[in-house]
Amino acid sequence: MKVIFDRQAILNATAPLLAATAGKATIAATEGIKIEALSPDTCVLTTYDLEKGMRTTIEAKVVEEGTFVINAQKFNQTMRVMNGDEVTLTVDRNLSAVIECGKSSHKMMAMRGEDFPEIPRLESNLGFSVKAGTLKDMLTKVMYAMGVNDARPVLNGCYIEVEEKKLLLVACDSFKLAKTVLHTDEIENNNNDGSDIRFRFIVPVKTVNELYKLLSANADDMVRIHMMRKHMVFYFDNLVFFSRLLDGEYIDFDRIIIRQHKIYIDLDRDELLSALERAALITEERVSGALKANVKLQLDGPVLKVLASSAAGSTYDEIEIDHEGADLIIAFKNRFLTDSVRACESERIRIALSSHLTSVNIEPAEGKSEDSEDLFMLLPVRMKE
Repeated sequence: MKVIFDRQAILNATAPLLAATAGKATIAATEGIKIEALSPDTCVLTTYDLEKGMRTTIEAKVVEEGTFVINAQKFNQTMRVMNGDEVTLTVDRNLSAVIECGKSSHKMMAMRGEDFPEIPRLESNLGFSVKAGTLKDMLTKVMYAMGVNDARPVLNGCYIEVEEKKLLLVACDSFKLAKTVLHTDEIENNNNDGSDIRFRFIVPVKTVNELYKLLSANADDMVRIHMMRKHMVFYFDNLVFFSRLLDGEYIDFDRIIIRQHKIYIDLDRDELLSALERAALITEERVSGALKANVKLQLDGPVLKVLASSAAGSTYDEIEIDHEGADLIIAFKNRFLTDSVRACESERIRIALSSHLTSVNIEPAEGKSEDSEDLFMLLPVRMKE
């Protein structure tokens, strides 16, 4: 195989592909990029770590066709340090790969293309399209609540439900839950059989994190999504991103959300975030031998007191609130509370509570609208007597 690349083009193409390579894998080929050189001027690049993968096609001058696998990190690093605009990659029958650029030459070992794992089928008759910016905004609200190593595998990801004019995203772990619903005409039906859109699936946490980076914030860009039984495929401009889905039934999240609380407070979101950031100087401080501190919220009539203390010091803030119900003192993990408040994108937020042991709901103070609904639930921590 012999291919001549534009160095900047190959760098731009391989940078996102690195996210779908395995670290220290038992299958060496999953650490590499599969390079397929096709005459006269096409090169297909693929990475796949057995959970998620990416594929892109770039223009290149193909002198000799071939398919080989080269370690992705080493290939990308070599391309970055080369000087020059044009790079020549040659792989011989002995699996010796030579990268030449100007007067520089670098040699490394390659693997046969047949050693690369078989990727899932990337075409389906079922699918939909949605605005990339819309999906990105919704992921921003929920992805912080995804489980990472939760004992319940279905919680280690984001639950997505799509219907003709409705998009629902939910993420949950043992402490927090985030739910966002959007009613929109932006969802396009790509089902070739003419059936209505009706999909329910769970996307793994690592896939969600990479998808978020790939999604454009441009309001006009669309992302096309194809559905298979165990996989899903995202089509961007010149990049295909595919991933396995999590098996299993997602939790009945509506059942665990308390709808009728006894205490309600409305307050300025930014004021609370500022107070929590100051409290983080205490709660996140690592002091030898000291237990990690939590932040306490004390409802005292028209005032919310934000308190934290540890061996590192203490902090105190007061925020004016609209208060309905009894006074209460409740404690949270500061980082979880901060993430939940930050996800609620509204100038004023409403926090609904019942006791210092039951979960709280955080919502926009104006409540849900006809088009959207956001809700963020958080469990408190038990306070020391």
